[in-house]
Amino acid sequence: MNVSSLSLKLSAILVFFLFFISLPNLSFTQQTYRFQPTKYYFTYDGKHEPVLKLKPGDTLITTTLDAFGNKVTRKDQRASELVHLPEVNHQTGPFYVEGAEPGDTLVLQLIKVRPNRDHAVSTHLPNFGVLTGETYTAMLTDPLPERTYIWKMDLDRNIATLDLPASKISQVEIPLHPFLGTVGVAPAFGEAVMSLTPAEHGGNMDCVETKTGTTLYFPVFAKGALFMLGDGHAAQGDGEICGTGLECPLEVTVKVDVIKGKGINWPRFENDKYIMVAASTRPLIDAFRSAHVELINWLVSDYGFDRWDALQLVSQVGVTRVGNVVDPKYTVVAKFPKKYLPTKK
Repeated sequence: MNVSSLSLKLSAILVFFLFFISLPNLSFTQQTYRFQPTKYYFTYDGKHEPVLKLKPGDTLITTTLDAFGNKVTRKDQRASELVHLPEVNHQTGPFYVEGAEPGDTLVLQLIKVRPNRDHAVSTHLPNFGVLTGETYTAMLTDPLPERTYIWKMDLDRNIATLDLPASKISQVEIPLHPFLGTVGVAPAFGEAVMSLTPAEHGGNMDCVETKTGTTLYFPVFAKGALFMLGDGHAAQGDGEICGTGLECPLEVTVKVDVIKGKGINWPRFENDKYIMVAASTRPLIDAFRSAHVELINWLVSDYGFDRWDALQLVSQVGVTRVGNVVDPKYTVVAKFPKKYLPTKK
């Protein structure tokens, strides 16, 4: 081999090596982090110090506490005596995502959301819930009597069981569908929002769609996004009528990414069947309107729909779920079936 041939070969190898290491999304540049929280926050706030820095493509494995800080374990306990506002919905985080800046979109792919204990707690609390008087809807009637329910969970069978000794049925068994009651980013304008309240940043949406297999999209309002998560639920009906779901701690595995230069107005979700928008405000009808306007705008901007055609189609095939009607702001999730989206070429 002459010197010229050797030089050409070495140059080709060098070019290939430089190209290979410059690719941003190769598996060797992506890391998996295990984070065990020791401190929890009760507000979403861009001034909180990040507990961990992640890069786009990284995977995070972490845990959460339940809404009561894991303090309620027996039915003879009263949550109102053990937990006091604002110290509810303990949040794990915040996590800083490198490259995320205001005007971008944070992507959280939920790989696993699973309870990590064998029971869940649900409560009836005085002056909390949609069927009793509370701060924003005052009534002269007596508050709800406080009760604590302990649901036994069989994670292998994916079911929860509750004894109902005062009822004819005596015992009930329901399927589990674990999800994050609270997940979101630092709010806009430098605000601090308590972990009980949902808004444009996400937060306590209590919508059952934030589960394994769903990808979440959040508007970024602060550098690094500073996302947090908590308030695990093993199951919950639409609206969270009594004010609590099946509250339980979780183990969560999430992969992070950033969409640069693309802003959205409300949290968006996507799974194998639907694209979805979650909007949170009062009254409930305005949450409904905001979620559907954002959904229609998404169909227009990303999927090539005419605006009025999108309105017509959403009106006929759209699905709506109510996340909660008990928090300071109500959450509505507008869903559009992906089978009606145009085929990608």
